Amino acid sequence: MTTAERRAEILDILKSSDSPVPARELAARFGVSRQVIVQDMAVIRASTSGILSTARGYILQQDSTDSCCREFKVRHREEDTEKELNLIADCGGHVKNISISHRVYGRISADMDIRSRQDVAEFMEALSGSSSSVLSSATSGYHYHLVEASSPERLDNIEKKLRESGFLAPRLPWEQET
Repeated sequence: MTTAERRAEILDILKSSDSPVPARELAARFGVSRQVIVQDMAVIRASTSGILSTARGYILQQDSTDSCCREFKVRHREEDTEKELNLIADCGGHVKNISISHRVYGRISADMDIRSRQDVAEFMEALSGSSSSVLSSATSGYHYHLVEASSPERLDNIEKKLRESGFLAPRLPWEQET
């Protein structure tokens, strides 16, 4: 199999998958190293929009014409991460990413793709199994989540629950919603 054929097949796998596909699974399937898959994905992502790299693997975003997005600014302690993400998922939200606004580095974002309590549990397990900390530790717990839901009412409910939990943080005058 040529490199081009492998990359085309990887893209087909992503198109037919409803869940993230780990690089290690792709590596095993094609008999190559994980690093080869990572390189393949860099090339594929350069020519194909909508491929997300998450903690659980690669996934191709589906068209979400029936959904709405809102960015929430939140702040909490690292030990409240699981509670915050479960709150959003339980209200029907899809946490698309996390961002911080760093005074030196500017806006830094990372894809999350969290839709359920199972996704939250897997994220927390991956985090606890590493020497890394949450991205918001660089900004005293302040961060943003881009959340997708099926209606503005669901996003309103998520906002309400974040406020009630004490997680919702006020935006400063210079902050612009994206």
